[in-house]
Amino acid sequence: MTIDIVQGASRKPAASARLVEILRNETRLSGRLFIGYPIIATATGRHPIDALWLSRDKGIVIFDLVEGSDPGDYQDRQDDSANKIDARLRLDRRLVSRRKLRIPIHTISFASQFTHTGEVDDTYRIADTRSIGDELNALNWPEPYPDAYEAALSVIENVSTIRQTGRRLAQETTRGATLKMLENSIATLDPWQSRAVVETVDGVQRIRGLAGSGKTIVLALKAAYLHVQQPDWRIAVTFHTRSLKGAFERLIRDFHIRMSNEEPDWSRLSIVNAWGAPRQGGIYSEFCREQQIDYLDFGSAKGSFGRDAFSGACNKALRDAVEIHPVYDALLIDEAQDLPPAFLLLCYHFLKDPKRLIYAYDELQILSGDSLPPPEEVFGQRTDGNPRVRLDERQQDIVLNMCYRNSRPILVTAHALGFGIYRRLQPGVAASRRRRATHLTPTMPRPSRTGLVQMFDHAGLWEDVGYRIRNGRLEDGHEVTLYRPPETSPTYLEDHSPLEDIMQFHVFENERMQASWLAEEVKKNLEQDELRHDDIMIINPDPRTTRAKVGLPRRRLLELGVDSHLAGVDNGRDVFTTPEKTSVTFTGVHRAKGNEAAMIYVINAQDCQTATYDLARIRNRLFTAITRSKAWVRVLGVGALMSELKQEYERLVVNDLQLRFTYPSTEEREELRLVHRDMTAAERDRIEQQDKSLRQFLQDVKQQKLRIEDIDPGVREELAALLSSGK
Repeated sequence: MTIDIVQGASRKPAASARLVEILRNETRLSGRLFIGYPIIATATGRHPIDALWLSRDKGIVIFDLVEGSDPGDYQDRQDDSANKIDARLRLDRRLVSRRKLRIPIHTISFASQFTHTGEVDDTYRIADTRSIGDELNALNWPEPYPDAYEAALSVIENVSTIRQTGRRLAQETTRGATLKMLENSIATLDPWQSRAVVETVDGVQRIRGLAGSGKTIVLALKAAYLHVQQPDWRIAVTFHTRSLKGAFERLIRDFHIRMSNEEPDWSRLSIVNAWGAPRQGGIYSEFCREQQIDYLDFGSAKGSFGRDAFSGACNKALRDAVEIHPVYDALLIDEAQDLPPAFLLLCYHFLKDPKRLIYAYDELQILSGDSLPPPEEVFGQRTDGNPRVRLDERQQDIVLNMCYRNSRPILVTAHALGFGIYRRLQPGVAASRRRRATHLTPTMPRPSRTGLVQMFDHAGLWEDVGYRIRNGRLEDGHEVTLYRPPETSPTYLEDHSPLEDIMQFHVFENERMQASWLAEEVKKNLEQDELRHDDIMIINPDPRTTRAKVGLPRRRLLELGVDSHLAGVDNGRDVFTTPEKTSVTFTGVHRAKGNEAAMIYVINAQDCQTATYDLARIRNRLFTAITRSKAWVRVLGVGALMSELKQEYERLVVNDLQLRFTYPSTEEREELRLVHRDMTAAERDRIEQQDKSLRQFLQDVKQQKLRIEDIDPGVREELAALLSSGK
């Protein structure tokens, strides 16, 4: 047994360090210990608890820490802290039976330099380094109440109402009832999330995790916690997706009020977009203003730097700033995987010493061969040649490998399709590249290695984000079977419904039939399933066609009496769902990022099967769309291409939701990047034109409109050599 220790900022560093040292070596105890946390809001101000330990067999233990040898009025301090924690816990109905609290609260004053003689009142325990272990072991919780530990932990962590929406239900067997159960279940932070919230280092801190691992909630809690502790600091939270602003405002306000009983000081705590504009908040735009250098809008930056517009703008700003004037005391970045490294470097220089930069990103969200570069590369070197940033401590690099939004079937499906694990090439293409298959069985078909769309250069990332090896080896050229265990994908996220209800793929003859089916299902979700309008999100994966493609299903919904809106178009640019919550959200995949819903409909998914190039980016859209779901997913599409996509999913099901593939070698990964690389519109147009010309050439030769002998001999020889080489 061990105690998970979460170390926040302490007003009593010597006593807290000694307590941590003792309890870390106490093998008879378990639970979670918070240092400098929680902070309780009272009528007279903020009351930080010195330390608090929550145990399944002891209950709650509040530590009154004493620096030095004189405990002073420790009885009054114990009463004060116990009463405040008691009042906080009683606000949660799960923790109260009639007038009695369902979990005991103990108090101990810990004075490491105090040696007591004579009797000590059992009500007001006091201990030194020698007696603290015995005092803790003597405590007990005679009859632990079911789920009281989880409920108390949720209240202490200030997350007890994040997902509880107070929905009213007429029946207990509907999707709405299932969703309410899920919301109540996901009400505590795991140890790594708690550390990410409370533990702040003087320097750069990196938080990595899957979609749905709680990064946004962690950053919101952390921003509120820092603001309560240091109200004079200038703090900013920034991100890539505009629609995240409303979510951050709501979460930070709620957390801050719970800890301080006050509204945040929004003049000191900013929630702004990464780019911004001169008259709107934005980290880049503010950097340019503060350094008195030219600001580039998107059009100007794209004209100068092409597809690397934001990266180019940030690099130019760093070059143009002769002497950088730092403004912020702490910067928190969400969705860092969607932002260029140059922006992270700009944020680093925009910070006062000791450069408190916290950036969170999703290891798999972009599904490219490499995630963000290592911090040594992102932040560069000092004048002495040493890296500006090196993440040497546990607190500086936190990995969240537990996924709380997506159930195992949803997450594994998203990865299987995103990587093309069970994708098969067309026979004519596959014949020249397919490796020899062995040991095939009718029930466990082996996917072709050549069907892969992309793969990580660092195989260990799979295990970092919660996958485990069932068979084989995660090494180049070796077969491997990966699965997600309950430790990283909780079973309660999928036990609520059978697999055939959690994930569905539907193929339609045309878009009209797709729209009609979608509208009928959404109407049923609202009227029979007791889902609310904001529980439903309909995503079109191709951002270029979203406005045109959602018109037909929206009209069909309106005919059935269901209102809808296109996020960022029919409402404000920063608004995703409507405040009145009586309108179903349609969205493109980019605005969907950072948001979630219980029921996700992905329409026109056949678009994710069409590309002969740029396929990695297109499959990433499908991955992102699917992982917005908290409970159920419906992937819809039209025609034969959608049938192929559905067959990929069916192969995953046959393989018992495991990922079975041969890990590609360095050369094969490079080939994947080349074949499925991201392209500009001009590059795509050029290739399409050349492909069209080659097809016309072949057609003319077949119809004898052009004879091989008519082609220049030198060109014929080069073409023959190129084809024979297989390049």
